[in-house]
Amino acid sequence: MNMQKIIKKEILELKSILDRIDGKELKKFSLLCKEGQKTIKNNKIMFCGNGGSASDSQHLATELVVKYKKKRSAIPAIALTTDTSVLTAIGNDYDFKKIFSRQVEALGRRGDILILITTSGDSQNLIEAVKIAKKKKIKTFCFSGNNGGQIKSYCKNTIIIKSNNSSLIQVVEIFLGQIFCGYLEKKIS
Repeated sequence: MNMQKIIKKEILELKSILDRIDGKELKKFSLLCKEGQKTIKNNKIMFCGNGGSASDSQHLATELVVKYKKKRSAIPAIALTTDTSVLTAIGNDYDFKKIFSRQVEALGRRGDILILITTSGDSQNLIEAVKIAKKKKIKTFCFSGNNGGQIKSYCKNTIIIKSNNSSLIQVVEIFLGQIFCGYLEKKIS
C-alpha cells in the first residue's frame, strides 16, 4: 500500500471515531469543562496516564500552567507522571499500581479534579487513583478507549472514545484535551 492510501485510510478512520462521539460523551466533556472552570479558582487539576498517555498528561498540564494560545495567568495543574524519584520509590517500596494513588493521597485536596488518560481503561494504577480521589472528594474524569474498560465502573465521568485503535484514541484524547485547555484559557482571561 502506498503512503497516500495509508494516510487516507487513517484519516477516514479518525473521522469515523470523531463521528461516533455522541451526546452522552459530549455531555460528560461539557461537565468537565464547567467543573474545570470552577476548580481553577481555588484548586488544581491533576493529570495521569501511562506511556503515551503519560506524555499527554504532561502536555495538557503544561498548556494550563504556561499558556495554550495566549499569555494569561497561570492555571494550577500538575501531571502526576513526571517525578521520577516519587514514581520509582512508590513502585519499589509499595507497588506499581500505587504510583498515582499515593500522589493523589499526598497532593490532592477536596475540590481538585483528577483527569485520567488511558487507551484501554484497564490500568490498575489509574483505578487505584480514582479510589483514593473518591475518598478525598476529588472530582474524577477519564478519557478512555476500549469501550471504557474497567475504569468506567469506578469513574462515572468516563468520556469513551469508541475505538480499539490506540494511536487514534490518543489523537482524539489530545484533541479533546486541547479543547479543554482552550476553554479554560478563555474563561480565565
